[in-house]
Amino acid sequence: MTPAYGVFAQYYDALTQNVYYAERAAQLDRLIHKWEAPDMPDNILLDLACGTGSLSEEFAKRGWDVIGIDGSEEMLSEALDKKYDSGLPIQYLKQDMRRLDLYGCISVTVCALDSLNHLPAEDDLRSVFARVNLFSNAGALFLFDVNTEYKHRHILADECFVYELPDAVCVWQNHLEDTAPDYPVTIRLDFFEHTEGRRYVRSTEEFTEHIRQPELLRQMLSETGFTLLEVLDGDTYEAPTDTTQRLLYITRAHGGQATPA
Repeated sequence: MTPAYGVFAQYYDALTQNVYYAERAAQLDRLIHKWEAPDMPDNILLDLACGTGSLSEEFAKRGWDVIGIDGSEEMLSEALDKKYDSGLPIQYLKQDMRRLDLYGCISVTVCALDSLNHLPAEDDLRSVFARVNLFSNAGALFLFDVNTEYKHRHILADECFVYELPDAVCVWQNHLEDTAPDYPVTIRLDFFEHTEGRRYVRSTEEFTEHIRQPELLRQMLSETGFTLLEVLDGDTYEAPTDTTQRLLYITRAHGGQATPA
C-alpha cells in the first residue's frame, strides 16, 4: 500500500531544503541530451512520483512538456499550488506508479530522490518498469535513482534528527533492519504542530525504504524492456564509489514491448 503522506506533504519542502532542484534538473537535462535519440518525436517528460512538484517545475522551466504523476493527493495539492503561482503548463495526475496509465507515449521518464526505494516488494518495482516501458516511445530514456546499501547501513541507519520548522517541530527517527539483501529502514516522522497558546498537536507518519541491489535492478531492466546505458553517483554525477549514497541509472526503453505486470 502506498503511504498517503498527509502532514508530511505539508512540510516536505521545508524538510528537503538541502535538495537543489534547479541544479538537479540541469544535471539530468544534460544527461538526457547526452543520451537522447536524435529522432525522438516529441518533448514530453514524465516526472514519476513527482511529490510536491519542485522538479517538475524546474523541467518545465527548461522547456519540457511535463506530466507529473504521484499517488498522494496531499503531495499533488502542494504541486498544484506551485503551478498556480508559476503559471507553468504542467499536467498533474493522481496515479499509483505501479499502475501507470497514460493516453500516449513519452520521450523521457525521470523518477528521482529514491522514490523507488519506497516500493514494498520486488514485484512492485517490476510493475513500474514494465508500465514505464509500455508508455515509452521506442528509444525513450528512463532515468531513476535509488538509495544504496551504504546509505541505509551507515547514513540513515538508526539515526534520529530533530527539525525546527516555522509552525512545527519534526522528530525524524530511523530504524534499520540490518538484513540482506534489502536492508529496510523504517522512517517515523512525528510532527508537533503549534496551536493556540502553548499547545501542540502531534501527527505521526511512517514508511519504509528498501534497497534493491544492482544485480537485481539490471536483471529487472532487461526483463522489462530496457537497455542500461550508464550508472552514476546520483549526487556527484561521476563514477560511483564504495561510499556513494545514491545510484542514478540511465536506461533506454525498447518501447511498448514489455508485458504489464
